[in-house]
Formats: sequence, structure tokens, C-alpha cells
Amino acid sequence: MSGTRAPAPRRGTHQWLALLIGAVYLVVGIAGFAVTGFDGWTEHDHSQTLLGFAINPAHNVVHLLIGLLGVVLWRSASGARTFGWLLVIGYGAAFVYGLVVVDNPDANFLNINWADNWLHLASVIGGLLVALLPYRTTATGADR
Repeated sequence: MSGTRAPAPRRGTHQWLALLIGAVYLVVGIAGFAVTGFDGWTEHDHSQTLLGFAINPAHNVVHLLIGLLGVVLWRSASGARTFGWLLVIGYGAAFVYGLVVVDNPDANFLNINWADNWLHLASVIGGLLVALLPYRTTATGADR
């Protein structure tokens, strides 16, 4: 049967959310290097900000990696859920780390400020949505 193709799989809301979050983090990682350049990888300098969020090259690389994961893993329902749990764990840890180091420049190698801390908490919530939103599998709306 040449010319017949299987229909493309239907994407769930959690997959589109994973793609959106991944794309945003990817763009932020790239734009961050326009602010920081490629020097001072772990420098603590709160004058280097992108839309009010403190960054440095190491921080930019983290954003790039998270973004790439989202853009790659969104394609399958289970991949998107894995990305969601990675956001929860990774940004949960970043939030706790940020609370500890935000006022301690010697330990703050990712140049985190309070705006970053709130964004990390929002990323945890976004990760929970990606990981836990129901996925409709049939025309009758059965959840998976």
C-alpha cells in the first residue's frame, strides 16, 4: 500500500507545554550569552541581567540544556512527562540552592537573584503541570 501513512499521533496539552517551556529556556539561554559573553563563567555579578534575572555563562548553559531537553522530549507523551519531572527535581533543587546562596556571593556560582528564585519556583509548578496533566487518548476522552 504505497502512499498511505499512519496518522500523526495526537499531542497532549502536557506535550505542547513541555515544548513551550523548552523553547523559552532555549531562547533565554542563547540571549543570555548576548548579555554575559563567554567570560567569567561562574562570576557573581548582579549587573548582568536578562529581563531582571541575574545570569552568567554557567547559568546560560543550564538554560540551554533545559531548553534542549524540552524541545527533544516533548514529542512523546512519556518524554514530555519525563521532562516535567526533570523540571520539578532540577528547579526544585535550584530554588532551594537559590534561597541559601542568594545573599552569599562566594557560594552563588550561578549568579542567582530573587527574581531567579521565583522563576525557579514557577518552573517547578510548570513541571508539575507537564508531568501530571491528563492526556486524552480517545474520542470519548478517556484519560491516560
